[in-house]
Amino acid sequence: MKKEGTAERILRLKEKKKAIILAHNYQTGDVQDIADFVGDSLDLSIKASKVEEDVIVFCGVHFMAETAVILSPEKTILIPDADAGCPMADMITAEELRAWKKVNPGIDVVCYVNTSAAVKAECDICCTSANAKKVVASLKGDKVLFAPDKNLGAYIVRGSKKKIIPWDGYCYVHNNILPKHVREKKKRYPKAEVWVHPECRPEVIDLADRVFSTGGMVKEARKTSLDEVIIGTEAGMIYRLEKENPGKRFYPVKDNAICSNMKKITLEKVLISMENMAPKVEVSADISRRAKGAIEKMVSL
Repeated sequence: MKKEGTAERILRLKEKKKAIILAHNYQTGDVQDIADFVGDSLDLSIKASKVEEDVIVFCGVHFMAETAVILSPEKTILIPDADAGCPMADMITAEELRAWKKVNPGIDVVCYVNTSAAVKAECDICCTSANAKKVVASLKGDKVLFAPDKNLGAYIVRGSKKKIIPWDGYCYVHNNILPKHVREKKKRYPKAEVWVHPECRPEVIDLADRVFSTGGMVKEARKTSLDEVIIGTEAGMIYRLEKENPGKRFYPVKDNAICSNMKKITLEKVLISMENMAPKVEVSADISRRAKGAIEKMVSL
């Protein structure tokens, strides 16, 4: 099946089903091209809650689609591949978080949005990579339990007066970006600035010129006068940056910094998902209610 034909069938089916297609920044270029909105996980979930359409095809990983369900329980949320998960999100369970809280009583719990709905239901407030520092600063206590990304936790500590107690989790894609990769690319492109994601290791962040979430990279890329930028995040990000900024060059810090779960979503799977109206993502009412409270606290900031 030719990709062009598949894309055309998807677009026709989208009109028939009155659906909206959302794609994360790390999706392949052809999936981004057929999406109505491309963005980071929380931004897409908020978009899902505001559009009129009742069918949302979420091209991302499972925790993202769950967040869309939490914010839009009346809508049908589809994920084209039910096995598109997030290894970092799987590094902490609700049971583990409850046990952790028990041995650290009275300490606020901040959960990265890169967690399951069940874990979000056990935390006090959620955060994104863009607002993590602001969320932590808003809390009254001087200690914070932060899950699951220890690298993002280490980034929050910079300039913070609070003590961050991190869970021992990480994004395998960002964690595998090493200082040597930065130095190699900087040697190859000496005029380029280095922008990295806060999920990167502390020693990688030390070598960066700027630290941005994916949404921050998109915004800064539009404003910058730079001709060349080295990007330290999942390599799929390069497609959107170059598409939206012709004339500027963006180089991945690590060429094979690929999230295999993100790449499970294909045009063919999007088409099949829309044809069958499956797999459908669901979250229990109790978990959804409690998780929504943690998300809304963050959004209110």
